[in-house]
Amino acid sequence: MADWRSDPSTAFIPFVFIDAIHIKVRDGQVANRACYCAIGVTVEGKRDILGIWPSSGGEGPKFWLAVLTELRNRGVDDVCIVCCDGLKGLPDAIATTWPLAVVQTCVLHLIRNTFRLASRADWDKMAKDLRPVYTAVNEDDARRRLGEFHDTWGERYPAIKGLWDSAWPEFIPFLDYSVEIRRVIYSTDSIESLHARMRRATRARGHFPNEQAALKCLYLVVRSLDPTGRGAERWMNRWKPALNAFAITFEGRLSPTDQ
Repeated sequence: MADWRSDPSTAFIPFVFIDAIHIKVRDGQVANRACYCAIGVTVEGKRDILGIWPSSGGEGPKFWLAVLTELRNRGVDDVCIVCCDGLKGLPDAIATTWPLAVVQTCVLHLIRNTFRLASRADWDKMAKDLRPVYTAVNEDDARRRLGEFHDTWGERYPAIKGLWDSAWPEFIPFLDYSVEIRRVIYSTDSIESLHARMRRATRARGHFPNEQAALKCLYLVVRSLDPTGRGAERWMNRWKPALNAFAITFEGRLSPTDQ
């Protein structure tokens, strides 16, 4: 496990998903600890779990900066897009580590956070009204569509406008990309699927006596993923069109040998 957590990584990774999961660890008393996870998608289309980093408290941008700096020290010199949730301060940590990286808010996270501010009875209608926003052809079109959404729902749920306004700078990069890239970066499903498996394993144990025990459990989950290889095969079907779009959009960042 220690060797895996310190392995050198590919120098260039087009796309990285990052997110944290919370587990219970007993250290004097039982408390939630954030475990930071990162999945990189290589030029060849392989989804590589880059590591798991436990912290002593909740999720924060300062610890994310340490995680990303470690990845850079392990050899990840350049990343095109980093997809993450809307944690405040996280874009600054990413920009410090990889100045050329584009920070992309997970669109699915943004939609889910929108639903949390609304009654469940309205979710289906809101989902239909939000679709024109994230399928818009450009930022102007998306802004107009979002205005129509607020005209319909703003009076009933005024907090939603503030949510979208604060997330807008990290949402709009999504609109600059082709459909092939949008399909890949629309959500953090890859890392959410990993977290679902981790939660299943940790929930059965309640809490862990120490950090090392928790890490061992999470590492065994990583080792057991996709034993048949079917998940990787399905991903590759989505990745090849996206790779061609990446090569055009980020011209010069993907070397001929990488392609």
